[in-house]
This record gives sequence, structure tokens and C-alpha cells, in this order.
Amino acid sequence: MQNLNEILQIIDGYLGGGDWFVFLLLGVGLFFTLYLKFPQIRFFKHAFRIVRGKYDKVGDEGDTSHFQALTTALSGTVGTGNIGGVALAISLGGPAALFWMLVTAFLGMTTKFVEVTLSHKYREKAQDGSIAGGPMYYMKNKLNAKWMAAIFAGATVLSSFGTGNMPQVNNIAGSMFATFGIDQMMTGGVLAVLLFFVIVGGIKRIAAVTEKLVPGMAVLYFIGAFAVIFYNLGNIIPSFTAIFADVFTGSAATGGFLGGSFSYAFNRGVNRGLFSNEAGQGSAPIAHAAAKAHEPVSEGMVAILEPFIDTIIICTITGLTLLASGVWSEKHQTEFEFAEIKVLDRMYDESNASDKASLADYLLNRAKVPLYSGELTVNNGMITDQLTILHKRSVAEDIKVALNGAPYTGKLAITDGNIDNTGVVITGKSLVHSAELTTIAFKKGFFGDFGQYIVSIGLLLFAFSTAISWSYYGDRAMTFLAGSRSVVYYRLVYVAAFFFASFADTAIIWTMANIAIVLMTVPNLIGIFLLRKDMKDTLDKYWVDFRNEWGKEDHDK
Repeated sequence: MQNLNEILQIIDGYLGGGDWFVFLLLGVGLFFTLYLKFPQIRFFKHAFRIVRGKYDKVGDEGDTSHFQALTTALSGTVGTGNIGGVALAISLGGPAALFWMLVTAFLGMTTKFVEVTLSHKYREKAQDGSIAGGPMYYMKNKLNAKWMAAIFAGATVLSSFGTGNMPQVNNIAGSMFATFGIDQMMTGGVLAVLLFFVIVGGIKRIAAVTEKLVPGMAVLYFIGAFAVIFYNLGNIIPSFTAIFADVFTGSAATGGFLGGSFSYAFNRGVNRGLFSNEAGQGSAPIAHAAAKAHEPVSEGMVAILEPFIDTIIICTITGLTLLASGVWSEKHQTEFEFAEIKVLDRMYDESNASDKASLADYLLNRAKVPLYSGELTVNNGMITDQLTILHKRSVAEDIKVALNGAPYTGKLAITDGNIDNTGVVITGKSLVHSAELTTIAFKKGFFGDFGQYIVSIGLLLFAFSTAISWSYYGDRAMTFLAGSRSVVYYRLVYVAAFFFASFADTAIIWTMANIAIVLMTVPNLIGIFLLRKDMKDTLDKYWVDFRNEWGKEDHDK
């Protein structure tokens, strides 16, 4: 598993981990923000009026209402990125990573506006009479680039597993096990059956579920988060200071956190921001393309609200919960994941400034340290060799090794710092990330240990709704690639993968998700940039028609 994860991390390093990708993502968002004169600000109030149905017309063609399209798209984005993704970004890049998530969301509001408008404009009817839309249709019908459309659709199918399916259930199962002791395979099995019964009904059943699920789960999550934030009210100002003070310098070392550089905070913040709100990825336009509307711009304006709700509101609340509670830089008792363990060839002392700097440089890819190869000696569950073991980018403490529930005595083989997994269970104290960290934070509020149940239930609802929506994205991509008859086979594979991922290694799944995001995003960003004039002309025509029909009183330009 370690070798596979390392191969995937190398691929991710060239793709999503490279600066070119984040600059492309932010660059396109910035370009359209300036080119269209800050539509995320100018049209914000107008978007709310559209969602309320103020300008709806009888006979508008589509499968869902504006509100249902918004909640379906939100259910596809509000998931592990909001609970686990924020925690992952902060654990990797420090508090400054949250700032770059917010920047990504602000620019992403415009990117969503553009990609949804174009996808709605060039949508089609599928063989079964349902609406089929998304970036692949503007690529085919306007750009006449069927090859690009095929690449995007193929990447969408892959991304439906790497973004919307596998990471979601993996986090659900891990949280349910940690909180309630429910076996991961049991969680995966029950949810896989429920998933099948929802997605087999298509977009109308999916929309009917998400329009009720999204508001309820948001309220539940907010209650738990604010219980932590207000309980730690004295830490709110320092938390905001930490987010903004180190934006261009990187976060300093504190507690078990060994420090974060500007590039790491920037890259991981943008990357996790995209994973959270998916602006530019081209996923949400597939849901919005099904909305009832007589012209495309109004649905594009509805999409402006998504990154605002998903990232600027929900992710900020999660981030403040993590920072105000202080858990992000503390070491916690946890079961080690083999893919995140590195064994170094000597003892490093965190209280020694030189050793601490060496470890920070290694974790930030600025320098190398010698990795250990050989055998570790374990006596009655205790490692006797004088070596340093890193887990989740921190120096592990109080390490214990067990086999079949009993302290282990014997040898552990090490190859280039990686421990061969021979069935032993390794526990100890280290930094944690993802949903596990958010769960710990929610226990630091007015609700005490009961707060962990809010996270578990919230994660269950958030992540399950994401899996529902992404199944629709994948089935529209399969419809484009192989026709409507292929959808039934896709759904069967989707449900099977959902079950399997409930007990797979989380580190590998997160890396797979990063790769899938890039493969889907790049063709979409190139496509909408090529159609920039089309987008501007469509927007100008919208306002001319709007003034003629509704007058100037509602014109937000």
C-alpha cells in the first residue's frame, strides 16, 4: 500500500500538487472576475431572487426547479471537503491555508457562474427524454471539440469515484467507527443499499431528497460548530489573526505542528478549496443543466451562491472550530495508517531547534533526511530501537504495537522508511487530520463529548448526499459516452465501489481524489476560457431582455 500511495503522490505532485494547476484555477477565475466586472458581487442579490422563483415562467423546460438544482449541486459539494478537507488543509499548511480556501471560493463564484451558464445554454435531451447537460455538451456543440468532450466525460466518470464516492464513504465509515464503534464494512453495506435505492430514481428522486436533506444537515452542523466557537470565544481573535497574519510567510511551528511554508499553505488551500466547492471542475453544471429555465444566465447566477455557502460560510465555520479549540496543533491518541508512517534512521528531539528545523524542511520538501531500512525490534508492544517515527507529519509518541488484540513481540521489516504491514496494529499520539480532527474539535464545546455525535451524523448526511449527487454526474457522463443504456451498469459499479471504499486506506483515497479533480478541471477551464466572448454576449443579451420584461427596478448591474 505504501508503494502504491507513493506512486499516486508522485502523479499528484505533477498534477494537482504542482503550482501550474493552482495558478490555472485562480487565473481563470480572476480573468472572468475582471472580464465580467465582479459578477459575484454585482449579481449576488439578484441570484437570491431567482432561487426564490421570482422570475420563473410557466412552461420553462427542465427536470428540476432553481432551488432543487442549487441543493443538488450543494449536496455534491457540501461533504467531506467541509468537514475533513478543511482539517486536512490546516494540518498540512497551517491556518493560512484557510485564507487561500476563501480566495479560491471568491474567485470560484465567478467560475461557477460562467461554467453553469454555458453548460445550460448548450444542453440537450437524452434518448430517454431527460435533460443532459454539462461541459461536455458545450465542448461538442459550440467548440466542435468532441475529443475534449470525451476527455472531460471520461474524467467525470473517474472523478465521480475519486471525488464524490470513495472519499465520502471512507470518512463516514471512519467517523462512525470512531464514535459509535460500528464496523466500517457494516456502515458501507447499509449505506450502499440506501444509495442504490435513491440513485435508481434519477435526477427527480435525487432532487427531491437533496432539497430536504441539505438545509436540515446545515442547521445541525452549525449548532455543533457554534457550540465550540462560543465556548472558546477568547480564542476567536487569535484564530483570525493566525489565518491572515501568515498568509505570505507560512505558519510558524506550534505544538506538534512543525511549521508550514507559504507555498504549502497556498497550494493545499487552493487544492482543498476546489475539492470543497468544485468551482471550475465542471461538476455542478451537470446538475444545473437540468433546471427549468427559459434562458441560461439566470441558472448561472444561482450557481454564484454555491461557493459562498459551501466554502465561505461552512468551511470558515469549520476552520474557526479547529483553530479556536486548539486541537489542530495537538497530538492525539490514534491508530496509525501505514501509508502515513515514515521511520527515520535516528532520534530527533522536538525541543532541539536544529532537529525541529530539519524535520520541518523534510516535511515541506525542502531537504531530505536519511530514512531507515532494516528491522524494528518490538518487545511486549514497545519499540526498543532508538529511532524517530513520523505519523501524519508529526513526531509520534507513546507508540504501541499489537497483534490480534495483544501486545506484539517480534520484528517489523522497514524498507526506505516504510513499515511492512504484516497485520499488526500500531497506535500512539500524533497529529491527526480529516474528519477525525474535526470530531475531536467538536468535543471541545458546550456539548462536550456529545459533540462528536454531531460531527458523525453531520458527516453521514453531508457525505452521503455528495455521493448521491455525484452518481448523477457520472451517469450523465456515461450517457454522453455510451448512451442511456450504459447508466444501469455504471450505477452498479458505483454502488460496489462505495461499499469497498468504506474500509480502504484513506491516504490513498485522498490522493486518488486529487488526481481525478485535475483530470476533470483542466479541460473545463480551457473550454470556458475559449468561450469567453460567447459568455459575455450571452450575459449582455440577458440584461437587455430582462430590462424589456421586468424594467430597471430589479436590475443589479
